[in-house]
Amino acid sequence: MSRGIGRRLPSLMPAPALTIRDLRFSYPDASWALSVPHLQVEAGEHVLLVGGSGRGKSTLLQVVAGLRELGSGSVEVAGVRMDTLRGAARDEARGRSIGMIFQTFNLLHGFTALENVLAALMFSSMPAAEHEHRARALLSTLGIADADAEVDRLSVGQQQRVAVARALAARPALVLADEPTASLDPENTETAMDLIQSACRAEGAALLCTSHDPSMRARFARIESIDAMIAGAAR
Repeated sequence: MSRGIGRRLPSLMPAPALTIRDLRFSYPDASWALSVPHLQVEAGEHVLLVGGSGRGKSTLLQVVAGLRELGSGSVEVAGVRMDTLRGAARDEARGRSIGMIFQTFNLLHGFTALENVLAALMFSSMPAAEHEHRARALLSTLGIADADAEVDRLSVGQQQRVAVARALAARPALVLADEPTASLDPENTETAMDLIQSACRAEGAALLCTSHDPSMRARFARIESIDAMIAGAAR
């Protein structure tokens, strides 16, 4: 009998893109708190987080990204405990594992499309010699023909494509999209979400997207409600 029989083989399953356990967050003097006993997003999975404006959807994404300190609990992204990291270590982990798409894009004004995407690669694990090739190739794939154009000279639709390219540049395990279509009309909403979801699928990235638009529900197989994650803050 082979000595290898009966030994546990290493798992070939990728780590979940996001695992939240016993998370609690509240603002000082707030009358409510986010309370998330458990939330898991599998590798490559697309999840829609719904709820009205001001209900804490953006706050939850900021906590996941390590942009706000959680009160208690844990946040793990691609196997890394974000809540245990501080300073540059957290910035590096975010740069490697998380891409972010904002409602207002948050592009670097006065810089080119290429420079905006390169900025997202500063903390990536990708060799520096590969950064420009990766950025130009991704921009081209997403329909930006002139990577050296200043973003202020691009149309709104083109700026969103740059924002998506920036979010995916470092090949993150998880993309956080915060109300990415809130300022768009229905036709452009469809176009933008087609772009975001198809790009995430092509790159193998999980997507956690927030929205208060009921029409978005048809695009996602899994929907979570922020209302179930809000509890009265203990006093």
